[in-house]
Amino acid sequence: MWIRFLSVWLTATFFVVQPRAAFADCFDDAASFHHVNPVILRAIAIVESGGKTDATNRNSNGSVDYGMMQINSIHLPSLARYGIGKADLYNGCKSVYLGAWILRRSIDRYGNTWEAVGTYNSSTPVYRDRYAAKIKAMVNKLLTQGYGDQK
Repeated sequence: MWIRFLSVWLTATFFVVQPRAAFADCFDDAASFHHVNPVILRAIAIVESGGKTDATNRNSNGSVDYGMMQINSIHLPSLARYGIGKADLYNGCKSVYLGAWILRRSIDRYGNTWEAVGTYNSSTPVYRDRYAAKIKAMVNKLLTQGYGDQK
């Protein structure tokens, strides 16, 4: 699993030098690699940070969320073993790949459900369900704007 994750990391690093158009593809590429829905992944980025790569949020429990996908500081010790540091979480494409990895872990645990999507943010049922509803609403908005159309 971690070898697979490391290969994703190297792939995401490649996108650092790519033009802005390639950045948009990070959602589709990360979603495909981790077998998650790209529209849900994009919705998470919008709800979490408004798509801002430099977003930082300090939580009431003392943890901090970093980057576009608001990767929580609780993941930093695990990520450090693979050379991924806090500064890397501000790289848009890397953040998207890591967000897809976290979402995949939730789906592996809870199935392909809104519960899994909500767990991206919190495992506490009231917060999880509220978050899942926000993501679902954003997914519906994105779908009406044409995201997710097959080409």
